[in-house]
Amino acid sequence: MATKNHMRITYDYQIFSKQRYGGISRYFHEIASIIPSIDGDYVEIFAPLYVNEYIGSSKATAVNGTKFSPNKFTKLAVKFVNVSVTCLRNRTKRNTDIFHETYYSMLDCAPRSAKRVITVYDMIHERFPDLFSRYDVTHRAKRSALQRADHIICISENTRHDLIEATNIPIEKTSVVHLGYSLITNPRSSPSLVPEAPYLLYVGARGGYKNFEGLLEAYSRSNLHAEFSLVCFGGGSVTSRESSLIHSLGIKPGKVVFLSGCDSLLSSLYVSASAFVYPSKYEGFGIPPLEAMSFGCPVVCSNTSSMPEVVGDAAELFDPHDPEGLREALEQVLSSPDRLRQLAALGHERIKLFSWEKCARETLDAYKHILQS
Repeated sequence: MATKNHMRITYDYQIFSKQRYGGISRYFHEIASIIPSIDGDYVEIFAPLYVNEYIGSSKATAVNGTKFSPNKFTKLAVKFVNVSVTCLRNRTKRNTDIFHETYYSMLDCAPRSAKRVITVYDMIHERFPDLFSRYDVTHRAKRSALQRADHIICISENTRHDLIEATNIPIEKTSVVHLGYSLITNPRSSPSLVPEAPYLLYVGARGGYKNFEGLLEAYSRSNLHAEFSLVCFGGGSVTSRESSLIHSLGIKPGKVVFLSGCDSLLSSLYVSASAFVYPSKYEGFGIPPLEAMSFGCPVVCSNTSSMPEVVGDAAELFDPHDPEGLREALEQVLSSPDRLRQLAALGHERIKLFSWEKCARETLDAYKHILQS
């Protein structure tokens, strides 16, 4: 068990075998890299087979596993190997203090000596069940993970509120730890892909609760599309549904641009954008607005779920259920150079409240509390 000064902390394979890149794997990579430097605790990522590009880049974290190149035929085999090896190894392992599951699983692979921790990122499956297939097992896996957890970390107060409301889990079993943000600060590395004309920037997935269609509707109603393009980064190629909607809304060809690429391209897009728009109807936290603020990009953001908690007064807020309100918010910001400068300045101050080091320290405090209780 833990000594007074040192803990042995293990993060499991789950998210590292699912994501090459992504917000959740970035979160665990960051805190696993920082925690050993705080109190000298031993941190291990146990991922027999993984695809993730982040882990292994920090010498502070022991990565126990092998990186491989996945294909559609290996998914079930990889899961079988990871589950089998993890459960077999942990059945006899006696010196783990904290076992932090990186995603939701029906199976309990924790060592008997360990306290089990799970992070809840959002309650989207519970709030928007109609968006998911009846074959999607995430909701059941989350419920199982929550039931066996000794402690639950929520990434925002709003997520904790929604969790308690949906499950009746006692508040004393939970804690709130805000995420940090990180992006390669090397803008202009892909200048040929960054539009020269003024543009609004949208980042991430575009389906369902992300409300991209509401953004298209607001954009089409405004005279902004005469001056500003709408650049969409990530989320995959344009779909036939999106193409049809863009056409039916009367948006001219070429005004909505779909791009994908690395973090350095994204940082270039943030630097050059006239404003960043985040129309999501629900987020567990929301890192992109912080990324935008870190590059001096003014933020126009939904006023629902966790987003006001994250952006504070450093964004122009709107109701994502009201395309007309979104149109008005965009026009109000983009027509006022003073407001654009004000939002950039407020964003610069706001991001000082969030960092991966702060996230790691507060996560470590939660671990200590669990072991002492």
